[in-house]
Amino acid sequence: MELIDSKKLRKLMVIQDVSQRELAIAAGYKTHSYLGRLLRGDVKTLNTDPALRIAHYLGVPSDDLFLTRMSTDSGSAVHPKVSRQKIAA
Repeated sequence: MELIDSKKLRKLMVIQDVSQRELAIAAGYKTHSYLGRLLRGDVKTLNTDPALRIAHYLGVPSDDLFLTRMSTDSGSAVHPKVSRQKIAA
């Protein structure tokens, strides 16, 4: 899932007086470092389970904070080092 707006997440944390460590634990992370990177905007994606736990802990719908990312890979991609001629042969 992708975090829509890190400022909104920080604002919810401030309003509800939730620390970064507290939310990281609620998300199921062993440390608070990845959550810190999310809040700074260094990363934007996270797995579904932690995203749902964060939204639940803050009492908001998950789609208020996160977008679901669908893979567009159909499994038919050609490996970059293998040319189409080698595959056809």
